[in-house]
Amino acid sequence: MYGDAGADSLYQPGRPEDLDRLKSVVAESIKRLDNLPAYIEKKEWFNVKDELTRYMYETRGAVRNAATTPEQKALAASFFKEIETTYGSATQHKQEACASAAAAAKTKLSEFYGNM
Repeated sequence: MYGDAGADSLYQPGRPEDLDRLKSVVAESIKRLDNLPAYIEKKEWFNVKDELTRYMYETRGAVRNAATTPEQKALAASFFKEIETTYGSATQHKQEACASAAAAAKTKLSEFYGNM
């Protein structure tokens, strides 16, 4: 139905424009993580969870696709754990745990972005 992939295929893995799109998703996610401390301080748990699901849904796919080296994959895994802790802590209304996990997630994602 689709034919074989070859040199004349429309999609070629490793295109620079694909990496640019992934970088833009990660950069926007870092900006959105900056919103979390204010929400956590005000105990606006809905806004914390909403921020993590609204745009950050794309972040997991972008980070997974951009992570190629073992170091990047380790940073991605630790970022995912911190985001999950942030979301869980917001659900349970644990302010300190949520704040520290959100700060750690931003640090990990910024470090990942620097290694892209």
